[in-house]
Amino acid sequence: MTGTATHSPRAEPGALDAAGLRRVVTVLSTVQIVSWGVLYYAFAALQSSIASDTGWSSVAITGAFSLAQLVSGGVGIWVGGHLDVHGPRRVMTAASLLAVPGVLGVALAPNLVVFYLGWVVTGAAMAGTLYPPAFAALTRWGGARRVRALTTLTLVAGLASTVFAPLAVALDDALGWRQAYLVLLTGLAIVTVPLHWWGLDHPWGPVRHADGGEHVASYARLSAAAVARSGPFMLLTAASALTALSVFAVVINLVPMLVEQGLSRNLAAWALGLGGAGQVLGRLGYARFAAATSVTARGVVVLAGVALATAALALAPPSAGLLIALSMLLGLARGIYTLVQATAVTDRWGPASYGALNGLLTAPALVAAASAPFAGALLAHLLGSYAAAFMVFAALAGVAAVLMAYATPRREPSPSLR
Repeated sequence: MTGTATHSPRAEPGALDAAGLRRVVTVLSTVQIVSWGVLYYAFAALQSSIASDTGWSSVAITGAFSLAQLVSGGVGIWVGGHLDVHGPRRVMTAASLLAVPGVLGVALAPNLVVFYLGWVVTGAAMAGTLYPPAFAALTRWGGARRVRALTTLTLVAGLASTVFAPLAVALDDALGWRQAYLVLLTGLAIVTVPLHWWGLDHPWGPVRHADGGEHVASYARLSAAAVARSGPFMLLTAASALTALSVFAVVINLVPMLVEQGLSRNLAAWALGLGGAGQVLGRLGYARFAAATSVTARGVVVLAGVALATAALALAPPSAGLLIALSMLLGLARGIYTLVQATAVTDRWGPASYGALNGLLTAPALVAAASAPFAGALLAHLLGSYAAAFMVFAALAGVAAVLMAYATPRREPSPSLR
């Protein structure tokens, strides 16, 4: 690779110029905050009202949402392979359109059967609208600027809960949960469908393996199926699934754990919210962290940080300041891990088959994340406390860190390609 190719932001095939990339980042950031807000976080705000209004049990209602995550993981494998060939424009537009009957089914469901069917369709829409396809787009179009682009996207999308949870509650108070979903769905269709169709109208040519640099080219010559069968990829997939199980179980059960530790419910809620601020801080510092570490080292360090922060929360004395600080520390590690996962495939095997490989990588993690809330509550019940359950999840994150140490091919891509 020549010196010019190494340092040019457009050295990689398919990369956009600076202005084009800024427009794509703006489009994807906008649609991500709306899609996450309507398809994901609105449920957290509305589920208690759904239960009160319908008489359906909270377990049954949460089960429908978990089913949507499972469907998203399965459909995401197909979406990833389709993205590699055809690009994100048609896939993400179609997924936004598919969200319309999905959310309509949820909002208008006269019984649990229709409610579940609505979430099945919504889960399929999630596969084509949330992070994985957006990450695939920025990985290809971002070229050498991909880390900065991904960081910006996750920073903005991280505000989805901040914006849409209170908005959903306000709409629920004024109109009821069914009408709240209909208003939110209208906004999603008006914003995301045209932005996906016209905002992602950029060339999506095939990546030529030889243009990726010697080390990445040697990996990219392998088919996606061969990479998926390799030891490093299997270890990376296992580490991602264990991390998702640990992280989501801890996040969902953090408030009851802190209440158990002696905090008031309001303080515990503040701790959870400030953990989100920690995520933002982690993502802001990711570019420097990535430049200073190898692929293997940053994965191991971040997962070890998740394990240690989780264990510290379980073992800490009942001091509000300390527990809130540890919640922020855990949030920081979670924020960095989002970007570690987003760049995991490209850092190891290049961008050529990113969509297919990332779909395979994230599917087990989505399954783990879907089961995490139930697993956390069940473990707390069986072990007698949330603190004991958190120690189990800390151990799982520690195992993930060990697996991550062996989840990189022997020769890592050169730093210029990260």
